[in-house]
This record gives sequence, structure tokens and C-alpha cells, in this order.
Amino acid sequence: MASFPRPENEQCRYKYDVFLSFRGEDTRKNFVDHLHDALRRKGIVAFKDDDDRDLPRGKCIKPEILGAIEMSRYVLVIFSENYASSTWCLEEVAKAVECKDIKKGLVIPIFYKVSPSDIRKLRGNFGRDFAETEKTYTGDKGDIKRWKDALRQVADLAGRELKDGYETQFIEQIMRELENKVGPQLSYVVGDLVGMHSRVANVVEYLCLDESDVRSTGMWGMGGIGKTTVARAVFDKIQGQFDDGSCFLANVREISKKNGLVYLQNQFLGDILQQDNLRIWDDQRGANMIKERLRHKKVLIILDDVDEKEQLEKLAGHLDWFGHGSRIIITTRDEHLLLQYGVNSIYRVEGLSFDEARQLFCSKAFRSDHSPVEFEELTKQVLEYAGGLPLVLDVLGSFLTCRSVKQWKSALTRLKECPEEKIFDRLKISYDGLQQKEKEIFLDIACYFKGKEKRYVTEILDNCGLFADIGIEVLVNRALIQIVGNGLWMHDLLQEMAWEIVRQESPEEPGKRSRVWLFKDVCHILSKNSVSIYKINFLACLFDIRKKKTC
Repeated sequence: MASFPRPENEQCRYKYDVFLSFRGEDTRKNFVDHLHDALRRKGIVAFKDDDDRDLPRGKCIKPEILGAIEMSRYVLVIFSENYASSTWCLEEVAKAVECKDIKKGLVIPIFYKVSPSDIRKLRGNFGRDFAETEKTYTGDKGDIKRWKDALRQVADLAGRELKDGYETQFIEQIMRELENKVGPQLSYVVGDLVGMHSRVANVVEYLCLDESDVRSTGMWGMGGIGKTTVARAVFDKIQGQFDDGSCFLANVREISKKNGLVYLQNQFLGDILQQDNLRIWDDQRGANMIKERLRHKKVLIILDDVDEKEQLEKLAGHLDWFGHGSRIIITTRDEHLLLQYGVNSIYRVEGLSFDEARQLFCSKAFRSDHSPVEFEELTKQVLEYAGGLPLVLDVLGSFLTCRSVKQWKSALTRLKECPEEKIFDRLKISYDGLQQKEKEIFLDIACYFKGKEKRYVTEILDNCGLFADIGIEVLVNRALIQIVGNGLWMHDLLQEMAWEIVRQESPEEPGKRSRVWLFKDVCHILSKNSVSIYKINFLACLFDIRKKKTC
């Protein structure tokens, strides 16, 4: 058994996104309560100590409070007039300075009806409270210097100050800043962003964010290519620019079939408006509500894995449903759906390059950026098999990790006979959405005509009554085949999926399958004299075309 490199130490996985340090008697029941609710609605996990902090001076802060500061990504210090009268608050700000890199913006000051200069210079009511605390404090006098230094350092940072403005507007400003800081780190894809930065940059360029009109962009590609992953990364990168709301509506195809469009409309509007009590019972009424409630809002919407026109009509029917500056991103396997909707641009998601594929696979299989020497050749075989598909690299990398060379060889041999079920099922979704004649054309191309000239294949398939011109166009739209030069091409894994579909028609008896293309199967069938009517008809069509060409 080969030894595998140990994973490098990961960054600390924080329990909280934000720690709120505040003086209870000043802000607990108003400003902090409203801020905490806004954080909750945006999915930002905040620690807010609800214990009474109006305790006798000198009372020690609870250890769990200090631990929560360490386990928070950011510390939000909400300075108010009576902040310095609490030794708990002073110890919190000192702890924040000690365990967070303030130069990297991990400590954020908020000046709630108090001047930053009063805090730096310990003057005014804030200064008088600090002097009283210093006078009555019975603990280590060294703490006083720590608190003074911490107050000065945090007050020197760039922060937000509320004097006499509206608290709701002030909280919105704070939320935008926090979402820009925290938002990109909330994504499930952050840990494995292999080859992602260039793809995200390309999509963002397509969106033309500087323009004030409403725009839509489609992201198109075959199953398993990484459309959802790219879309999620784009969402996390830019959602902070949309003050009125954003929504990533995942798995539209699956959820609409399982729960219906009304369910999706409730989720859609609920996410953007931050309301849980919406009651949509009819999809037409839901469409009208979306238009009525969002037509003046600048929003970011991502509709993931759309496969039917009705889904778009009932969720984002027209661009004028949304306010100026809104952006709509649609991910799909069907390019024609995007053309029907009239998107402003279409970004085709391509597979990973060889180097990117190696990096992703090795991170899964070896928890490193390279493979051990004894696995190098086997790794190349996996990369050739995957053809740049992130889904395949992820599934196989996770499956093969911590297995021996012998087990790798056995697994790769098995893959040639029988595709991994998880990969097969994901790829087959596109096939299942085809009409019967389109399925026949896809299987014929996979079994007989990959790499053949389109005109030649079209003539044969038309002679079999399969209406090849429109059928081939549909397959191209669904990213199941491509036309390269004048020839028909498909990804090797899609071809293997097609072979498996045919094999499952009769796993043990090739003569009962609709198609045969392997020499051993042909020999088996001829020896038993068992040939299906479909194959006879197909071979007759093929012979007829060739006969015409010789005349």
C-alpha cells in the first residue's frame, strides 16, 4: 500500500461570521436588535451575548465570551456613550485586538452617537465613564493600559459613524460592507476553486455591471461541466452590489418537477424580500407578484439548471419585471432555451484544462497538488478518461483516495466496462429530456457515427425516418454533441453513457439490444443467428445510401 501525503493544515473553521461587542443599556433593544435581525436574514451567523452586562465594576468576563471572539471571523465593535462603563466591553475590544489582525480589517468599529476622537482621546462622556471604571476597577491594573491601547487602535480604524441620521439606512450601509467581507466566504465552493477565477471573471465581464439597464446572461454546457459551481462563485463575488436583494434559486429542474413552480415562486420572492409569510397558491398570481414587488428593485437572480421555458416565464418572464441595474443569470444544458428567452449573452462553460484537471483530481485523491510517483501513470489515465469534467474528477478522486495501485487498476478496468453510477445518472439527465427520435439519433451517433461527416450521417438517418437536421440541432443545443469542422463529435463519457444505455437493454444477450458495434458482439450474434429487426432495417438503410452513392 502506498503512503499518501497528509493534508495541509486548513484555515480555522470559524463558528461565527461576526461577533457583536456592544453596551447593553445603550443599544441592546434598538440598534443592536435591528442589526442582529438584518444579519440573520442575510444568513450571516452573528454571536450576540444576551446576558445582562450591567454588572458591578470589576466583575470578570465569562470565558465563553472570549472564546466566541476567537471563533468569529470578524469583530464588530459598536461604540456608544456608555461603552467604557462596562469592563466586559473593554475586555472584549482588548481581546479582539489581541487575536485579530486589525490591519486586515478583521475588527470593524461602529460609532453609535459617539465621536471617534472622544474614544481616541478619552474625553467627553465616554472619557468620564472610562475614568470612573479605572478608579473603581479592582483587578490587575495592567488591564487599564491594555484597554486604553485597544480603544485607541480600534478608534483609529476606518469605521462608520451615526450621529443623528436614520438607523435603518445606517444598518443598510453596515450590511453592505459586511456582505462584501463575509459573503464570498459563505460559499460551499471556496475550498476547491480550481480553474475558477478566469471563468468567474469571464461571466462578470458578460454581465456589464457598470451598465444601468436590466441584463440577462445564460451559462450553457453539458452536465457535470461545472455550471452551477461557476454560477455560485459569481453570485458570491457580486451579490454585495445589489442592495435590494439577491436570490440563488438552485436545482430549478428538479424542484419544479417535485414541488411545482408555486413552491419555487414562494422561495424566490421570500429570499429577495426576506419574508417568510408569503402565500402564493397559483403560479400565474405568483408571476404577477414577482413583477409587482420587484419592478423597482435592483436585484441579482440566478436560476440554476433550468430545462423548460415555463420555468423562465413564471420566475423571470421579462426583463421589465425588475428594476434598473438588475442582473439575471440562467444556467442550463439547453442553449435553445436561452435563445427563446432572449438573453443578452451566452457563456459556454468549458471543461478544465489538463493542468487544472490534474490539480482538482490530486486534491481529491491525494490531498495534494501532485500525485506520488507510483500513481503518475494511473493518474494520467483518469485524466484522459475524465476529459476535463469536474464532476468526474471529483467523484473518481474521492472514490480512489487511500486505495492501492492494484485497486486503482481494477477500478479503471471496471470503468471501461461499466461507468460509475453517480456519473452515469448525472449525464443521463440530458438524454432523458429528449424526444424519442432525438434519442435514437444520439445513440446512433454514439455507436456508429462519432467523427463522421455531418452530411453523410444526416443522409443515412433521414433514410431511416429520423428527421436528422432538426434532431442533430437539438442535440447540439443540449450540449450532447458538437459539430467540429464538418464532423460530429461528442465527449467520450457521453459516448460511454450511450453505450451503457444500449447495453442495459439486454445486459447478457447482445442480440436483443437495439445496436451492436463491438466485433465480439457481432460474432456472438452471427453465431447464434439472433439479429433484431431494428438492426436489419438500419443496415438496410445504410446499404441503400451506399448503393445510391455508387450509382
